[in-house]
Amino acid sequence: MAVMAVHQFAQCITCHAWSADQSRVLELFTSCVVHCNVQLQLLLLLLLFAHGGLVEDKWEKVYVLQKHDQVISGIDWSARSNRIVTASHDRNSYVWNLEQSEWVPTLVILRLNRAALCVQWSPKENKFAVGSGAKTICICYYEQDNNWWVSKLIRKRHNSSVTSVSWHPDNIFLATTSTDGKCRVFSTFIKGVDAKDSKKGTSSDSKFGELIVQLDLSSSWTFGVKWSPSGNTLAYVGHNSMIYFVDDVGPSPLAQNVVFRDLPLRDVLFVSERKVIGVGFDCNPMVFAADERGTWSFVRYLGERKAVSSASRYGSQFSEAFGKFYGQSKHGVNNDAVETSRTRGTVHENCINCIIPLGDHGKMIRRFSTSGLDGRIVVWDLENEQDLLE
Repeated sequence: MAVMAVHQFAQCITCHAWSADQSRVLELFTSCVVHCNVQLQLLLLLLLFAHGGLVEDKWEKVYVLQKHDQVISGIDWSARSNRIVTASHDRNSYVWNLEQSEWVPTLVILRLNRAALCVQWSPKENKFAVGSGAKTICICYYEQDNNWWVSKLIRKRHNSSVTSVSWHPDNIFLATTSTDGKCRVFSTFIKGVDAKDSKKGTSSDSKFGELIVQLDLSSSWTFGVKWSPSGNTLAYVGHNSMIYFVDDVGPSPLAQNVVFRDLPLRDVLFVSERKVIGVGFDCNPMVFAADERGTWSFVRYLGERKAVSSASRYGSQFSEAFGKFYGQSKHGVNNDAVETSRTRGTVHENCINCIIPLGDHGKMIRRFSTSGLDGRIVVWDLENEQDLLE
C-alpha cells in the first residue's frame, strides 16, 4: 500500500493545496483546506510530523481566511512567493499575502458574470489563470504602477464552462478543458510581463489569446488537463471513462486514448514523463504508463498489486446492478446491503476530485496528496512501489 497518511477534516472537501517549505517537509506541512459547509470558510491548518514519520493525526487551526461568500472552487499556493490565490462561485478571486503574521487579501477584478471554477499559478508565478462558467479564461497579472492585480480575458473560444487549466513549463502556453468536450491550448503572452526568448521560438512569438490547437477527441465533458514535466505530452480525461494523451502539441498533434470500464476520472498527475496517476469517481488512484514505443495503457490501481481483469469486473458489476434493480422493482426493497465484487476505493470513500504533487517537482514525483468528497486528504508515497519507479 502506498498510503503514507490519512487525515479526516470535514464531510466534504472541494480542493486543497500545500505550502512549499521543502527544508522542513518531513517535519511540518502547512495545508490549505477548503471546507464545503454552511460557513464556507477557507482554513489554514498546521500538520506536525516527527523525524521518523507521522506522529498522530494532530492538526491545529492557525488562520481562518474569510472573504468569499460562496463555495470556493479553486485554490493554489505559490511555492517561491508564498502567495495563495483563491477562486469562488461568487465570481471573485483573491490573492492572499502573509504580512506580519496575518494573511491579507487583495481582490482581483475578473469581470465575470458566472462562477469562477478553477485557478492555477504560472510556473514563474508572475501570472495566474482562472477558468469560469462564463466560457472565459482570465489571465491575471500584477500591475506594479497601480499596485493591483488586473486580468486580460480570452473570450469567444469556449462553447461551455472551463473546467480546468494547466500551464506549460514555458510560462506562455495554457491548456484548458471544457464541458463542450474539447481541450484547447492558448498563448498567454503579455507584453511587459513575459520576456521574449529567441530560444523558445513559437511560444514567445504568438499573440495573447491565440488558439494554438483545439483537440476534439472526446464526446463528453472533459476535466483535469496536465502537462508532462518536459511539456512534450498533454493528458486530460473525459466523462466517458477515457483518458487522452497528446504528443507534439501543435498543428499536427499525435493523439491516443485509453478506454477503461471503471468510473470516470476527474483529475490526473504526471509523476514522470511516462507515468500518470488518474483519480476520480472510482475512489482509487489509477496508474497509466507508456511503453518503449510510446503506447499508453492502464497498469493497475495504486492500492492493488495486480490489475483486476476488466472483463470479469465489468460482468460482475453488470450482474450486481441488474440484480439490485430487479430486486427493488419486483419486491420493493432496498438491496444496499449486497456486497459488491470489488469495494470502491481503498482509502477514499467518495469521489477524488483533486491530486497535488509534493516535494521537488523534478523528473520523478514520489509523493502526492489527494482530496475528495469524503472530506479526507490522503498522502501517497511511491517509494516502495518499485514497478512505478522503473
